[in-house]
This record gives sequence, C-alpha cells and structure tokens, in this order.
Amino acid sequence: VEFVESGGGLVQAGESLRLSCVVSGIIMEIQTLAWFRRGVGEERDMVANITADGRTYYIDSAKGRFTASRDNAKKTIYLQMNSLKPEDTDLYFCNAYPWPSADWGQGTQVTVSS
Repeated sequence: VEFVESGGGLVQAGESLRLSCVVSGIIMEIQTLAWFRRGVGEERDMVANITADGRTYYIDSAKGRFTASRDNAKKTIYLQMNSLKPEDTDLYFCNAYPWPSADWGQGTQVTVSS
C-alpha cells in the first residue's frame, strides 16, 4: 500500500489549497479513505473521510470549508481547503479509514500565515 500526498504550500489566511493523494495497493471501489493531520499527539487526527461511493464526513472545524472528493479511476482523493486559518497549519496525510495502513506517506505541509 502506498499513499503519495501533494498540493500543500504556504498561503495567507482566507486563501485556498487543494490537496491530492494518489493511492496504490488498495481496491478503490470498496475502500473508505480519509485525510488526517499530524496533530499534537502521536496519533494522527482524522479531518475528513469519504466512502467509496462518495459520502463524506468532516470534523466540526472542517465543515463548510473543506470538501473531500475522489476519482476512483485515477486512484486519487482530494481535499479542497477553502477559507484557510492559521490553526489549519499542519502536515496532512491520507490513508484508509477507519483502519489506516501502517504504511503512511510523507504527507504534504500546509502552512497558513495570519
């Protein structure tokens, strides 16, 4: 299993980013996937997840600002991040959900300046 995240960057508060994650070794048609952030503790915190048929769930701080989507044919999931805030600054990862693979990708850094 492999996850390759991209799309992060340095932006100002209020701006947008679109994260992408190319997935291999997973049957996309049946697997729920999620975006995580590194957070403070050792465990990564789930930010949003998306089922194989496109249903989404977001944590409260992401609702109304972030949109998860996926293209199973391209084996890629996305996270559109709008109205970014400094507290969104973190390293973002994608992985399977609710049981993530032990093989995490490198993540993509999102930095939001105030």
